[in-house]
Amino acid sequence: MLASVPKILRSYYPNLIWEGSSTSEKSVYLTFDDGPIPEITPWVLDLLREYETKATFFCIGDNVRKYPEIYLRIISEGHSVGNHTYNHLKGWGSIDAEYIENVKLASELIDSKLFRPPYGRIKKSQIGLLENDYQIIMWSVLSGDYNRRRSPQQCFLNVKRNIRPGSIIVFHDSIKAERNMKYAVQKTLELFKAQGFTASLFDK
Repeated sequence: MLASVPKILRSYYPNLIWEGSSTSEKSVYLTFDDGPIPEITPWVLDLLREYETKATFFCIGDNVRKYPEIYLRIISEGHSVGNHTYNHLKGWGSIDAEYIENVKLASELIDSKLFRPPYGRIKKSQIGLLENDYQIIMWSVLSGDYNRRRSPQQCFLNVKRNIRPGSIIVFHDSIKAERNMKYAVQKTLELFKAQGFTASLFDK
């Protein structure tokens, strides 16, 4: 697993957003994928409030359907939301029509023009069908919190070693990532505070 995205991959998908625009200041983009879920997302929101930090939550449509009150809390507390398909569909294994329909189904519940493909796997043909309606947000720093073979300390070091102004950092508010994420995101917020990083939100 690569914690940072090679430049050659970014050049192959130039229409995707790999880094934020605030590269001249200590501004970064903190993002969470796969929620909202009651076991994890409220904990994340409580921690973000404690550190006075904003984040972007790329939500699964079916989770928003099941837990609308958590989705509304994300928005009411000043965070951004994005579309992460209706049920975490992998673009590489899906025909284009099925994939686009899944994104549209999620959009009925998620009011956002931000989109992140699950697993980061999306075909160029699918990008072409979505890019006029969405900003397709990827990442430059992958914590790896979803990987249970990684320790919480390794996940934090992935962030610490690769963060720079404009970085888009990925965590997951999911049960699978819970152990690693809870440690790594708290240490990341401590790093923000110690080194003067601020968290930005994407333009809607």
